[in-house]
Amino acid sequence: MPRRFHPEDERLPPASLVKRLLAMLYDGLICIAVLIVATWGYTLLAAWVVGFEEYKQMAEAGRINSDPLLTSFLFVVLFLFFGYFWTHTGQTLGMQVWRVRVENPDGTSIRWPQALLRFLMGWVSWLACGLGYLWMIWDGENRSWTDRFSESLVVQVPKPEKTQK
Repeated sequence: MPRRFHPEDERLPPASLVKRLLAMLYDGLICIAVLIVATWGYTLLAAWVVGFEEYKQMAEAGRINSDPLLTSFLFVVLFLFFGYFWTHTGQTLGMQVWRVRVENPDGTSIRWPQALLRFLMGWVSWLACGLGYLWMIWDGENRSWTDRFSESLVVQVPKPEKTQK
């Protein structure tokens, strides 16, 4: 069941391109750590299945330099990382720092199919030299390709109100 972040009739302002890019930079650093750990686990498992000596010989011969199974595994790991955060809290760790959140137009969390569409279009947007994100500059609603493709929004989260004691 989707999580409601705010009342349906409340409209939060769209997140700026700068804040989105800063959140992406922050998340990129976290993703490097996630990919290192995932690669370590994959390599350990592969070496165990093949045999540690055989795997060492394969590595020294350069036969595992381009492993399509590893590439696919890392792609799925990244999707699961982003998908989990987007569907549960609407925010990755980088998005939390910069107070931006992905959500549906009605203020609810996105679903896994939307997360997949956002993730895939994010790759397309970057492979197009970032044009998918720069599109916000010309879009009347400040939406990127990922927003439009997944029918979601990236909004600026208001600062929490301080409680008086």
